[in-house]
Amino acid sequence: MMTSTKVKPLLVNYKTLEEFKRFKEYGNQELAMLEDLESNIVENDSESPFFGVYYGSALVARMSLYRVRAKYDKYFVPPQDYLELWKLEVLPDYRDMGFGKDLVEFAKSFELPIKTNPRINSHGFWEKMGFQKANYDVERDLGENPLIWMPTGVEERNANA
Repeated sequence: MMTSTKVKPLLVNYKTLEEFKRFKEYGNQELAMLEDLESNIVENDSESPFFGVYYGSALVARMSLYRVRAKYDKYFVPPQDYLELWKLEVLPDYRDMGFGKDLVEFAKSFELPIKTNPRINSHGFWEKMGFQKANYDVERDLGENPLIWMPTGVEERNANA
């Protein structure tokens, strides 16, 4: 059994953005962070929604976690704050070492429901992590197929309610 991995909040700085270029899903969120940095709106080490795992000094796994306020909750009963988990990715050379699991367990540690839109071919991983398909709601889900995880005492909202 590997020693427990430490999930760290990633700082918004040029080093983090440089590391992100190694990940396949590099896009709008990172570019927005870069624009913030370049226009000096944020300090060089301000908080970001990204969390990561380092192997030695290399960032090898990362995810983005956003807290969605209860008033926007269309998934859970009772309505409450929940987390949106995006861009979970482990670099190819570091897969099957438990880093993805460590990131998801970290997200679960907040004891809030979690919603994610899994990438193709990753459903098996999410099922192992205790996620299930949300009941599809055409208006709410807009072509996405969200998966959800619920802590004890939380239920999925009836999509027609």
